[in-house]
Amino acid sequence: MAKETSVVSQYPSKLQVKGEKENFDTENIVTSAADNGKKESNDASKDTSPALPGWFAVADASWPGEAHIYKMEKIIFQGKSEFQELLVFESSGHGKVAILDGYIQLTETDEFAYQEMLTHLALCSIPNPKKVLLVGGGDGGILREISRHSSVEHIDICEIDKMVIDVYKKFFPDIAVGYEDPRVQVHISDGIAFINSVPEGTYDVIILDAFQPMGPIAEVLADNCFLESVAKALRPGGVLSAPADSLWHKNFVVADSITKCKKIFKGSVNYAWTTVPTYASGVIGFMLCSTEGPPVNFKHPVNPLNLEQNGVAKGPPKFYNLEIHAAAFCLPSFVNKVVDPKRD
Repeated sequence: MAKETSVVSQYPSKLQVKGEKENFDTENIVTSAADNGKKESNDASKDTSPALPGWFAVADASWPGEAHIYKMEKIIFQGKSEFQELLVFESSGHGKVAILDGYIQLTETDEFAYQEMLTHLALCSIPNPKKVLLVGGGDGGILREISRHSSVEHIDICEIDKMVIDVYKKFFPDIAVGYEDPRVQVHISDGIAFINSVPEGTYDVIILDAFQPMGPIAEVLADNCFLESVAKALRPGGVLSAPADSLWHKNFVVADSITKCKKIFKGSVNYAWTTVPTYASGVIGFMLCSTEGPPVNFKHPVNPLNLEQNGVAKGPPKFYNLEIHAAAFCLPSFVNKVVDPKRD
């Protein structure tokens, strides 16, 4: 387990991080994901977002014409590492909120929906998973969920940014509790390099959580070389779980990702979805893939959770259950036409 670290004023920021007992002036902090787009575009009309003193606006260029706005009660942390900027604030409606490079990473009120589904859709679909790799996921929530599976013997987490781990341990202890599992080994390194370094067939399950739910997820699933490395790192019949586009996205391109993943993984490939109210459109998708080998039917879990074994989690799952698992693969008619054009 990584040791506890003091994070306040450890990481530089545009706003100087003050002492733990001091508050920030929320009236002067109004930023958004759209700011990132403005640096690359001269057409401000495409990237503008609301500016309301004391509120935080999350506006993504891939969701034009809309923004999620949160009233900030106080800024808890704002810092910058060599990789990214992280902001944590107390909101009036969603508890603590974490913003990574302008994008919502999670809120206390609904983080469990994403974390539980990304984890258990995969681990509940194969018998007795023993070795799991998590790429990203520095908040510790997915580690918390993996810990519920008693068959798992070893969990590697590869997180490039130690700041993320430190901040979550300090300010989100109920989420970062996953680091307390003695099966967890932390690697502070680049995820792609790490996957390329492991022997072929190392893992039963690989979970990707290194990409923002409102960010360019499709780009990751379009990277042939990366996906081929992931497939090689999995054992025969091993599974990948990764975030995918919201089915409400106007440029919903998951059909291309499914075709590509079927060629690379050579097993089962399915798109699933669930609701996360604070994400753009209130929906997030998941891509589930298995490698060639023992068949995997993601729609019918063979390894159900034992609700009396919660690992390091403080209580049973709040969102995931067998009914939700099955329902995640029930798609609206307009999505079925995209995912499977040959479907009647």
